[in-house]
Amino acid sequence: MDTVLTLSHVSLEYPDGAGTLRALDDVCLALRPRDFVSLIGPSGSGKSSLLAVAATLVQPTAGTVVVAGQEAGALSDAGRAGLRRNSIGVVFQQPNLLPSLTAVEQLELAAHLRSEPPRNAKARATELLALVGLSSVLDKRPHQLSGGQRQRVNIARALMGDPAVLLVDEPTAALDQERSEELVRLLRRVTDEFGVATLMVTHDTELLAFTDAVATMRDGRLSAAEPLAALR
Repeated sequence: MDTVLTLSHVSLEYPDGAGTLRALDDVCLALRPRDFVSLIGPSGSGKSSLLAVAATLVQPTAGTVVVAGQEAGALSDAGRAGLRRNSIGVVFQQPNLLPSLTAVEQLELAAHLRSEPPRNAKARATELLALVGLSSVLDKRPHQLSGGQRQRVNIARALMGDPAVLLVDEPTAALDQERSEELVRLLRRVTDEFGVATLMVTHDTELLAFTDAVATMRDGRLSAAEPLAALR
């Protein structure tokens, strides 16, 4: 099975006073459809930098990033923006929902940015919100939703473009253990049913068993992903 996300010998350096700071150091990673990999490591180890590079939001200093068969570094800024819209879904730690929009409107806006027909967008948004268990709150605004519900809207929104890759940044940081497990079980289901490759940064080691493998970041270097028994 072909990979849908490949990072090959990726390094990332930032100016740091008179020198440079190496946030990523020769990172290699390959994910196939339905792979669910958790990424752990101490604060400042490079996890967020890796997600930013994988999302094509930041260009690496060295190495290549290939998403859904396209090398990001060979694309223009507009080309990379199109690649993100069409092939990458990002679930941020904070849902960043627009306060004036209902749950279904949050997803419709994401479709509008991809120039999808409004009628198709509404049907797709309703379908995805049902998938994540939010059929009863389609017309609720963020302040009317719980933290777990807001994160479910966040996940559904990330799926609106039918991405090949799902990048998830600490999705359970603000949730209790029960809601955290529910959310990661949902990500497991989404990964399997949608055939996406999911990379999830997490600090909660109790959630690792829901994923297929775990990789560790330390000082900008990524360990090989070690397989885990996934709970279905």
